[in-house]
Amino acid sequence: MVDEARFQLAPPPDDASGRFAPSPTGRLHLGNLRTALLAWCCARSTGSRFSLRIEDLDRQRVREGAAEQQLAELAAIGIDWDGAVVRQSERTSLYEDAIEKLRAAGLIYECWCTRAEIRDAASAPHGTVPRYPGSCRDLAAATTAQRRASGRRPALRARAEGTEVNFVDRIHGAVTGCLDDFVVRRQDGTAAYQLAVVVDDGEQAIGEVVRGDDLLESTAAQCWLQQALDLPRPSYVHLPLLLDQSGKRISKRDGAATLAGQAGRDAAQVRSDLAASVGLCEANEPVTATELARRFAAILVRSP
Repeated sequence: MVDEARFQLAPPPDDASGRFAPSPTGRLHLGNLRTALLAWCCARSTGSRFSLRIEDLDRQRVREGAAEQQLAELAAIGIDWDGAVVRQSERTSLYEDAIEKLRAAGLIYECWCTRAEIRDAASAPHGTVPRYPGSCRDLAAATTAQRRASGRRPALRARAEGTEVNFVDRIHGAVTGCLDDFVVRRQDGTAAYQLAVVVDDGEQAIGEVVRGDDLLESTAAQCWLQQALDLPRPSYVHLPLLLDQSGKRISKRDGAATLAGQAGRDAAQVRSDLAASVGLCEANEPVTATELARRFAAILVRSP
């Protein structure tokens, strides 16, 4: 079904309370389900809490009924969670409080630049994802007043200014990230992912963040925000992405790469497939989620 992704983890933190936080834009694909299963194993193998959070701030992409469908899929492969499911759309006051704290500390500023303007800026590096060139960072007061008067809503950016941030990942080891001035609130007034996830992880007392390694580069910005907002830094685990047999990353666009798309295979068999891809069991071996959590520390966590 998928390529194997073998890895080992450094020993867990004292508090490995974890979470899984899907966006309700459709069915969970197999990569999402494997990440959820391994995040659950990270927490449960140490006797820690596990939380579910629905990241539904981007209302244009949210599909009606998708969150409930995702929760049912997680339960079907044996994942349980503690407490009520948290929804970001019900927590906007927390994000605004965080923004006010950043504003009071002089750590954010208004930005009217469009994506096209950032892409075309002469100071943006060519051939890479455009980095923000700082066009609005130190505008004259008169220019700021003029842009405010235009009625066009600004985004808010963090005044990170190329700061280097170091953190440790339990798979990747020591990582250094260099920050541009990333967005903390979008032009439509919605809290950006970077801010919302940091506020939520802090408020939910998440001790370890387990997710795909496509999000490794975003971690430095989140560490910066944790320090700016006086929030604790969790432990991090960025997992190898699940690939199809051709070596391509699995995505939601591939309907066959979902729980419902596994013709002739039930949820328990899919769970075994996902566990086998990281060496927790043999292919087609019947194994419960509880047994996978027990094996997890013995097989994947290396000794200190």
